[in-house]
Parts: sequence; structure tokens; C-alpha cells
Amino acid sequence: MYAILDIETTGGKYNEEGITEIAIYKFDGHQVVDQFISLVNPEREIQEFVVKLTGINNKMLRNAPKFYEIAKRIVEITEGCFVVAHNANFDYRILRTEFNRLGYDYKRNTLCTVTLSKKLISEAPSHSLGKLCRFIGIPMSDRHRATGDALATIQLFKLLLEKDTEKEIIQQSIKYFDNRHEKFRVQKILDGLPEKQGVYYIHNKEGSIIYIGRGNNMKHEVNKLFLTETRKGLKIAKRASEVTFNETGNLLFTRLKYHLELEKLRPKYNIIRRKKIADKNFNHDHMMIIDKGRIPEEHAVILIESNEVIGYTYTNLAFQENQLSILKSMLTPIENKELAKTIIKNYLLKNKVSKIVRLQVENNL
Repeated sequence: MYAILDIETTGGKYNEEGITEIAIYKFDGHQVVDQFISLVNPEREIQEFVVKLTGINNKMLRNAPKFYEIAKRIVEITEGCFVVAHNANFDYRILRTEFNRLGYDYKRNTLCTVTLSKKLISEAPSHSLGKLCRFIGIPMSDRHRATGDALATIQLFKLLLEKDTEKEIIQQSIKYFDNRHEKFRVQKILDGLPEKQGVYYIHNKEGSIIYIGRGNNMKHEVNKLFLTETRKGLKIAKRASEVTFNETGNLLFTRLKYHLELEKLRPKYNIIRRKKIADKNFNHDHMMIIDKGRIPEEHAVILIESNEVIGYTYTNLAFQENQLSILKSMLTPIENKELAKTIIKNYLLKNKVSKIVRLQVENNL
């Protein structure tokens, strides 16, 4: 069951607005089964630009009921319903504010027809109610009045219900007052992550990488990030739509991939600390660094040539390491060679790898 509504307000400072008119239509998915329409005395002045927009003025509202007089009816008609509105965040916030003034905690699950129309009528040049209705041929009357806008929203919502043929988009777009949708979203992300070492990439809904992280247990690290109460952590968790990852198999590859991609991608929520790049030469200027791979039968290999880091790869056959022409064809090249050299050199000063193979110049290096 849905409670499709529209609210007109006085305008003014955020959370200081008052309701001037409300229209609520209880809709069962096929037809309207109940309705409530009323002007409301907001007990405060209406902003002049709002008077011009809606035609509602202070004189019209002098004898209208105050919010506390209609609050019970609003609770009753929306009980057990999803509250549906065009820009539902606004209408729901206004309702909650009014109820909060009465000391009542009003909670309803909400659906926004702006959000739904952007997904289901993406070709529309605008998703404002008036322009969208013109685009899809829904007639409107009494624009910027609660009744007119709510009736138009009913017709729009009917169309959106029909367009959502798999019945998934509307379900996924519900905003639950108990935040369960957010919990489901986070759990779905975590379920797709392995408890293995590597580098992970947090994407926003547009697909852009907003944060890069790393760890011995990527699933644990992402969960810890989403549970943090820091300002940055909360922003990342709120904007996270997907988390992709690369298993690395060892700490050296984790550090190398993490720092190289931080420098290249520069995600919005990462703090990038400049590494001091000095003249760091390797003890041998032609060599292969071999460490454990992502699975037991795999090796992780870095090729150094003339004191430069050429690239890295994973091998699972001995001849791939023994024949350098084959190995070179497998390499992922490294652009920022100085940064890679610094990371690898610093790592080797304090840590061990499985094996370092010294190569001679005559080996076609």
C-alpha cells in the first residue's frame, strides 16, 4: 500500500518551514482507496516568492486547521504504507519536523519518484514533475498546489510500476526508516569480498574509484572501514556502491600496487603522502625478484633491468621465468619507475622474499 502525497510549505530556513497544504492519496497499486486533503495554518509567515508560486497566502490559512489538529489523520492514512512523493526526501523531512515539534517520532518507509524516473525514464530531458509529466503526456492542473501535484504523481507512479517489469528497481529504491536497506547494501558488498591479501577499490554509483585500500584480509578491512565513525569513513560508506579488488598474494605486491595506483588514480578520499625518492640503486642492476603468488603453485615476479623496474607478473610454470622473452611478454609495465624502485628497495631493506635471481647482461637484458 502506498501513500502518495504532496506538501506545500511556507519556505524559509531549513527545518523552520511550516506546512501550508497537504494532499495524501492512499493507493493500492491500482486505484485510490482513501484520501486526505487540507490547507494548514503554519502559524508563521509565508515567504513572498512562495505566495507567488503557489497562490497560497496567509489570509487563506487564517481559519485552516493547525498541524496538531490533522496529525492523527496523517498518521492513520499513512499507517502501513510506503510514503511516495516527487522528491520524497523533502516531503518526508517536513512531515518528520512537524511531528517532532509535537514530540512524536513519525517513521515511514519512503519512495521517491524522482529517483525512480531517473532509472526508468532516463531518456527524459528533465525529471522535475512538470517537465517530466509533459514529456510522458500526463495532464496537470493546479501546478504547485498539493492536490494537483499529488494527482500527477499518482499517474507518474502508475507508469513507473508498469515500467519496472522485473519488480526490482522499485524494491531496491525503498528507503527504510530503520536503515535496513543500507545494511543489506553493505552486506552485499562484503559478501563479494575474499578474506585474502590484496588491494581493494571502492566505487561510487557512477563507477568512479573514490578510495583505495589494502590489507591481509580485504573483507575484514572493508568491514572495518564501513563501521568506522570518522567523518571520512562515514562519507566513504555512504557513497560506496561497489568494491572491486585485486588479490596480490604477498606484501611486496600489495605495497607496490597500492602506492602506484594511489599516485596514478588519486582517489578523492585517500590521503597521499609523498614518498621521498632518493638515488636508490639495487645491489644488482639485472635481477628477478620472486615471491609467493596468489595460489600455492604460482609465483609473483618483478623484473629489474639496468636498475629500473620494468614490470611485474604472475607465473605458474618454470620455463616462463627461465625464458626472459616469454617473461617480458607477460609483464604488466610500470610507468612510475622511480616510485616503484623506492617501494621495492625500502621493502627489501627490511623484508625477505622467496628468491632473488641475479641475471647477467649477456642474457639479452
